[in-house]
Amino acid sequence: MALRGERRQESGDCVFELREWRPVVSRKCTDPLWLLLFFLFWAGLMFVTGYAVMAGAAERLVLGYDSFGNICGRKNVPVKGVPLSGKDMTNKKYVFFLNSCSPEMQSLKFSSVSLCVSSCPQEQLNSLEDLQSFARNNGSCLCVYNLSISSYTLNPKAAELCPTLPVPASKSFPLFNRCVPQHAECYSKYASVLISMVNEMDVFHRILSGILAGRDTVIGLSVLALAFSFIVVLTFRFIRTLLVHTLIALVVFGLLFVSGVLWWLYYDYRNDPSTELETEKENVKFLFGYAIFSTTVTVVLLSLILVLRKRLQFIVQLFQIVGKIIGRIPFLLFQPLWTFLILIIFWVFWVAVLLSLGTAGTAQTTSEGQVEYRAFSGVCYMAWYHFVGLIWTSEFILACQQMTIAGAVVTCYFNRDKNSPPRHPVLSSISVLLCYHLGTVVKGSFLITILRIPRIVLLYLYNILKQKESTCAKCLLKCCFCWLWCQESCLRYVNQHVYTTTAINGTNFCTSAKDAVFILAKSSAELASLSCFGNFIIFLGKVFVVCFTVFGGLMAFNYHRELQAWVVPLLLVGFFAYLMSHSFLSVFEVTLDTMFLCFAIDMETNDGSAEKPYFVDQELLMFVNQNNKLTDRQKHRSMRRDSEDGTELQPMT
Repeated sequence: MALRGERRQESGDCVFELREWRPVVSRKCTDPLWLLLFFLFWAGLMFVTGYAVMAGAAERLVLGYDSFGNICGRKNVPVKGVPLSGKDMTNKKYVFFLNSCSPEMQSLKFSSVSLCVSSCPQEQLNSLEDLQSFARNNGSCLCVYNLSISSYTLNPKAAELCPTLPVPASKSFPLFNRCVPQHAECYSKYASVLISMVNEMDVFHRILSGILAGRDTVIGLSVLALAFSFIVVLTFRFIRTLLVHTLIALVVFGLLFVSGVLWWLYYDYRNDPSTELETEKENVKFLFGYAIFSTTVTVVLLSLILVLRKRLQFIVQLFQIVGKIIGRIPFLLFQPLWTFLILIIFWVFWVAVLLSLGTAGTAQTTSEGQVEYRAFSGVCYMAWYHFVGLIWTSEFILACQQMTIAGAVVTCYFNRDKNSPPRHPVLSSISVLLCYHLGTVVKGSFLITILRIPRIVLLYLYNILKQKESTCAKCLLKCCFCWLWCQESCLRYVNQHVYTTTAINGTNFCTSAKDAVFILAKSSAELASLSCFGNFIIFLGKVFVVCFTVFGGLMAFNYHRELQAWVVPLLLVGFFAYLMSHSFLSVFEVTLDTMFLCFAIDMETNDGSAEKPYFVDQELLMFVNQNNKLTDRQKHRSMRRDSEDGTELQPMT
């Protein structure tokens, strides 16, 4: 079911002719070439996924592995030409280096032979007899696997196959499962080499390590963001004046509290003398950036709240009207659930492929009978292709939700009998989307992706130029970054109205964009201001979800200051929290924008007469007229005040 909208040209303007609601039999598939392009792109993603699954091993990144290709804590498959590979290391979870007191690093790897052991030596071992006794008592063999425990003191090659004596006392490191020596001199040498290795490690792998290390916290914070999103959705559905004031108070409190915590953590980390690793320095930099961004957002939002405080009563009435529309289509509130589930499935798939891609490499045998993993030269390009897939597909899923909601709202708005809404408008809108309008959604999400990728590239270039004294280049990059952000925001706004126009007329993306811009240009400024006020309150709801989720992440990650780039997972959590809140609150946002666009089209094509009656609900019409009268009264007062201020005083006669 869709509304038949016939378009004709009069004096260069496009005119909508809205008629009675009936099935559109001659509907055509819009933008089919873009749908084909999307299928081809996903074929490339399937190729990247296949390669990552075949060549990757994400467990190596976090669990560690020995010099013979065995992953610690897992059963392993033999490597051809390496007799000591393929061992069952289920009970051996820690990596032990035979020469931990004087290690050397080659190609971001310790040159010392490494083994998987069940426990690290808690006391210093001074002789081979001590090694033998430790192995018998603890079941942890610190010599090469092919040397039996009874041969520790008998084999003439035991000095080469066993660790360098004396073996310092050590304990397991929390993230990488390494046995770290506790002796002061050995620890300083070990730490210096480890710091060099981590600092020179590729940022891509450091981020993967941080995500893997904090995976439980990331999952928990995502569930927390889901709970906050549900709370805000219920608040908007049953909105009252008290709830609006409560929401605004919580947002103000959350912004101030999160900003204060960020500045406190930045001060704490900056003055910590143990900050040596590059990951820890990156944490400090990210915290400083977070604190500045949060403070700026807080100041801007508090200023806007102060300016718009007198409009709160109108906003409450507006959301009551939106709630009435959603009450006629109750299944719209469940619409974000399937979108959220699809996004979760896709994100889990994307992260799994990313982790496998980051560890993709082939095992090669060395002359000493050991294993080295060498990465494929094109992995970086695959990672970028995979990242583009994340943006485009996420935007596509969210755009499908927008199109579905817009189609359902259009169905109910252009229904003459308001007391008898159409049957199953959501299912009807989904079927029309899947059969006819996927190409339009693909094109809209692709345009968003095209604008977002240059922003990411500019951000990467800015991080490179930060180490150089090029102030002019930095300023130019910031200006380009802001310009692209403004372009993306405008495009998002236009896309939403394009989807609504497509739901009405069944036209392609470009035609719908031209029609939507024409209607928006002719609609009154008061109508646009009402829509902006409503979208601002919805944006405050999104800020509420992100603020309290990030605050929970700060509290959780602050207790894990080890070798992990926890600020990057926190940024990922904030991004996911925003997407979740956007997915849920977009029901109200899309309903609001669609309602006002339908109202503008209704006012443009009908005059309220018996021949052309309005489709609009009387409550919405009275609300808009009341707001227009208030706006006109305020303008009249402002003009009168200006005229009084400019009146010249005359002497009394």
